[in-house]
Amino acid sequence: MENTTQNLFIAEQKAKDLFSIVEQRGLIQSGKTEQQLCNEILQIAQTEFNVANHWGKKIVRTGVNTLQPYIANAPDLIIKEDDILFFDFHPIFDGWEADLGRTYVLGNDALKLKIKQDVEAAWYEGNNWYHKQTNLTGEAFFNYACELAKKYGYEFGNAISGHIIGKYPHEQPDDPNDLCLDVHPDNHTDILQLDKNGNKRHWMLELHFIDKENNIGAFFEQLLNKDLC
Repeated sequence: MENTTQNLFIAEQKAKDLFSIVEQRGLIQSGKTEQQLCNEILQIAQTEFNVANHWGKKIVRTGVNTLQPYIANAPDLIIKEDDILFFDFHPIFDGWEADLGRTYVLGNDALKLKIKQDVEAAWYEGNNWYHKQTNLTGEAFFNYACELAKKYGYEFGNAISGHIIGKYPHEQPDDPNDLCLDVHPDNHTDILQLDKNGNKRHWMLELHFIDKENNIGAFFEQLLNKDLC
């Protein structure tokens, strides 16, 4: 029997390695468009990790686009000096899904550095809180994420704050309109329950903090992990 947890964390580590290569090669720089950088990341995923498929939208957002929710189709902006940007990629490694979100800051703008640091710190706080729960609806977890954003001085910027992940393609609800596998305000089911085959579900926590006054946002996402508590 396959070790789902182990395989998912292996896939996530490969996604982290992918982002590290992008950083090490100095590809996150001003003067190129979001799409250009996205294409460079996809090329590295294919040549270095043999990844051809991604199960979700492939996102690089910079500047004012960092305020936009996942579902938005924002215009392709040019990355500027001292900009803030984030990645949200969903590569499939050897049949296992990864989903990783990270924020980057070019330069030393204090507000941009702070929101980057805050969203990451909040993720670890949320990870710790999640692993203390014995019953938890998607609604309650989403509301918690929104309160986390307020606690750190921001608004929450997305329609969901997480979802399941698994072997590609991951479990789907019987009704496509059912939100039971998303951390969504209309999901009133216990997300800690086992799936229909009696297996543990694996959940992502994705935090998107936005500061509308300063037109910046930050994003951090990865697999909830008890070992990080």
